[in-house]
Amino acid sequence: MKNIIAFGASNSETSINKMFATHASNQLTGVTVKVLDLNHFELPLYSPRQEAEHGIPENAVLFDQELVNADGIVLSLAEHNGLHASVFKNLFDWMSRIDQKVWKNKPMLLLATSPGGRGGQNVLRVTKDLLPHYGGNLIADFSLPSFQKNFQENDIVDPELKAGFEAQIKRFQEVLTNL
Repeated sequence: MKNIIAFGASNSETSINKMFATHASNQLTGVTVKVLDLNHFELPLYSPRQEAEHGIPENAVLFDQELVNADGIVLSLAEHNGLHASVFKNLFDWMSRIDQKVWKNKPMLLLATSPGGRGGQNVLRVTKDLLPHYGGNLIADFSLPSFQKNFQENDIVDPELKAGFEAQIKRFQEVLTNL
């Protein structure tokens, strides 16, 4: 059985990205899913001085261990002003101080959603370009626009969007199965 971690790159207690990552991971078979909440990994704002004076925070080390123990990662990105939410960027900064290959070459399903019609496409594009430089093994990606309209009763309701999502899940599942 493969171990998957899933999380939304947000600290919102009602994060639609955490909901979407959870939904996506629940579509996978033959896996054990652990849903992480970034609120359980609070970190001080990264700075070289902070690191020099206090070292790597325990929560960064704990999150790194979650990555080490995972066979795959489902990550759904929140978009704030076209880029990552600050909580995710800060986590990323701390993680890169532990291991430059933050994502440890684990297979990744990269998602994004938002209330708006673009569905986090900007942050998805930026992250897809960034991940390979930090040990990201991007297998599949998907953007869901207009979350409240297109995701109801814990499922994607638009048939075309649902088919696109399912194709990406299938691609990710095939890689996990062959690990």
